[in-house]
Amino acid sequence: MKLVRYSKNGETRIGRVEDGAVRALDPAQTDMVRLIEDFDNLRDRLRPAGDPIPLENVTIEAPLPNPPRNLFCVGKNYREHAREFSGSGYEAGAVKGAEVDEYPAVFTKPATSIVGPGADVLLHPEITSEVDYEIELALIIGKPGRNIPRERAYEHIWGYTIVNDVTARDRQKRHKQWFMGKALDTFCPMGPWIATADEIDPENLDLETRVNGEVRQRSNTRDLIFDIPSLVETISSGLTLVPGDVIVTGTPAGVGIGFDPPRFLKQGDVVSMTITGLGTLENTFR
Repeated sequence: MKLVRYSKNGETRIGRVEDGAVRALDPAQTDMVRLIEDFDNLRDRLRPAGDPIPLENVTIEAPLPNPPRNLFCVGKNYREHAREFSGSGYEAGAVKGAEVDEYPAVFTKPATSIVGPGADVLLHPEITSEVDYEIELALIIGKPGRNIPRERAYEHIWGYTIVNDVTARDRQKRHKQWFMGKALDTFCPMGPWIATADEIDPENLDLETRVNGEVRQRSNTRDLIFDIPSLVETISSGLTLVPGDVIVTGTPAGVGIGFDPPRFLKQGDVVSMTITGLGTLENTFR
């Protein structure tokens, strides 16, 4: 099922998306993390309630605004993007011919950066002039585990959504690591909904980014360097993953720094990101 957090008349609820409309869940749900934790017990009792409301008549919120901790993010996980990043001059210590890493590059993005579809993303002109976009498939953990072997990884995944891993490239380069360029307020648009794992084939999803209607990124999750099972295995090594944890799997080629000259986002730009089965995440940069 596709689950969305939405607000109407000042009340926020979780609903089920069907045919371009949303219906609240019965029994009523308001906290996505609690729903994930209790999902096995609730699944057979959750029913849509009330009349369907067209999605355009509600405000869609970030589906998971309160994950239990920072998001786990993976860098350089599509080959063409690894090459464009290495050749852009923005990767500290880049070595020609060694663009693809032997192990996943994992960093974190604070949960405080999460905003929903339609929310403004701040350009923060007082501290950066090089804001970039990155479409990414994000997975949500539903079953806790530590040292999860890759062959059991999908047993621990509850669902999937879209994340725009917005990045201040100048800060990323200047600080020689990724957190400072990715941690700014509003730098993690998420949504529009979460599709539960039974609805999605994560190994064959098309991804597309448009900036003001122009296609910038287009790829498929078949092109991941480190696939989803290997990411779950790596990140859970010695670290217990808990329900509501988010793993963001990396972006394909076509980001702003991949152009010559780079094409950074500016005031009023509209970025739309679409992944098969997960809808479209659209935000305006201000």
